[in-house]
Amino acid sequence: MLSLHPPLPNWQRLETDDEMKPLKEFNIPFVGLKQGLHKFEYQIGNTFFEHFEYDEFNASAIKVDLEFNKKTTMLELKFVANGTINVNCDVTNEPFDLPIENEFFLVIKFGEEYNNENEEILIIPYGEYEINVQQYIYELIVLGVPSKRVHPGVEDGTLESDILEKLDELSPKEETLENNNEEIDPRWNKLKNLLNDK
Repeated sequence: MLSLHPPLPNWQRLETDDEMKPLKEFNIPFVGLKQGLHKFEYQIGNTFFEHFEYDEFNASAIKVDLEFNKKTTMLELKFVANGTINVNCDVTNEPFDLPIENEFFLVIKFGEEYNNENEEILIIPYGEYEINVQQYIYELIVLGVPSKRVHPGVEDGTLESDILEKLDELSPKEETLENNNEEIDPRWNKLKNLLNDK
C-alpha cells in the first residue's frame, strides 16, 4: 500500500489555488450520519482529473469504494480503488489500458485546529460537520500508477511498433558477437594450441 499525503484543509487549499473548488459530490456530511459503518461508491472518469488539471491519462474508469466508520470520538475512512486507466507506454508511446489497484486508510480526529502533519491522521476543528474526500481519491489513484508504464505487448514481445523496431535495430546484438567468436582466424587457434601444449 502506498502512503499518501493528506490534502490541505479547505481554507489553505483555497488560498493557494482559487480555481480548486471542492466538488460537492465528494462532500460527506458526517454530522447527520449514525455511528457505525457507512459505504460510499464513486465512479471516477476523466472529468474528475480535469478538475485537478491533470492530463496524464487518455481515459480512466475507476471505482473507488469508501468505508466510512463513524465512531464516538473519531472517523475512520478506508479507500479502495480498482479500475483501469489508458496511458501511453513509456517505451513505445503506444496507448494501453493499465489496471489500477490501491488502498488508503485515514483516521480523522477532532481538535482545536487543523493539523495534517501526520500522513494517516487528520485533525479537524470541533465545529466541522463535513469532510471533502476528493483530494484523497485523486492521490489514491495517481499514486497507484507505477512510475514506469510499459505496454504488456512490450514485455511479452507481441506488440508491433515502429519505435520497438528502431530500438531493436539500435540495440547491440548478442548473436553477432557469438558468431564473431566462432569465425576466428584458424591461425589464432594454432597459436592457442602452442600455449596449451606447454
